Amino acid sequence: QVQLVESGGGLVPAGGSLRLSCAASRSIFSFNAMYWYRQAPGKQRELVAAITSASSTNYKDSVKGRFTISRDNTKNTVYLQMNSLKPEDTAVYYCNADRVLAGTKYTYWGQGTQVTVSS
Repeated sequence: QVQLVESGGGLVPAGGSLRLSCAASRSIFSFNAMYWYRQAPGKQRELVAAITSASSTNYKDSVKGRFTISRDNTKNTVYLQMNSLKPEDTAVYYCNADRVLAGTKYTYWGQGTQVTVSS
C-alpha cells in the first residue's frame, strides 16, 4: 500500500510563503506523475501543480509565477513552494500520485494539509 504524507501547512499572512512537502512510502520514480490539488470550503477540488517523472511541470494559471513544484528523488518527496500567498489560496492541499501497472491505473491521495492565508 502506497502512502503519501503531506506537511508544511499553516496560517500565514497575505504575501507570505509556505513550503508543502509530500513524502511517499516508496520510490517516486514508480509514479508517472505527482500532483498538488487543493479544495476550498464549498468548492470542488482543483489541480494546482503537476510534475512528471521527467520533471516537466505544469501549473494552474492563477498560481503561475508564485508557486513552484519540485521533487527530490533521493528523499521520495515532492514539494510545493508557495510565495506571495493570497487569501484565495486558502484551502486544504492534497498530494496525489498515479502509476500504471499491467494496464491498470492506480491513484493515491494524501490526507491533506490546511493552508490558511489571512488578509
